[in-house]
Amino acid sequence: MQITFPQTTTDLLPFLVACFSVGYGLYALFAPRLFLRMAGLDTLNTRRAGLSEIRATLAGFPLGMGLATFFFYDQPFMQMALGAGWLLTAFGRLVSILSDDASTLGNWLWLLVNLALAAGCLAPVLGLI
Repeated sequence: MQITFPQTTTDLLPFLVACFSVGYGLYALFAPRLFLRMAGLDTLNTRRAGLSEIRATLAGFPLGMGLATFFFYDQPFMQMALGAGWLLTAFGRLVSILSDDASTLGNWLWLLVNLALAAGCLAPVLGLI
């Protein structure tokens, strides 16, 4: 299987979002405590089950979808799947900002990042670029 790199902006955007997703997933997988600290959370030292949740859920899904999209970035279905995942991540963050009194600068910045990632995958599929 030969890996080809994107030649156009239409292909480059989903490819870059896939690269970010892989990096995000690897960071959560191999440094879950730092990942939690970045989010302002902590685990109990006596109970390590929280770390497995970070590694499984917050690392596994972005890492798996990111890798699949990395290799098949020119496939519309892969772009839609990764874009929908980031769009719903942004929606969940917005719901938290509005209903959990979590309106912080960090949350608003991450909301913009999540929306940009979703747009990077969905814009080529929807014909916006």
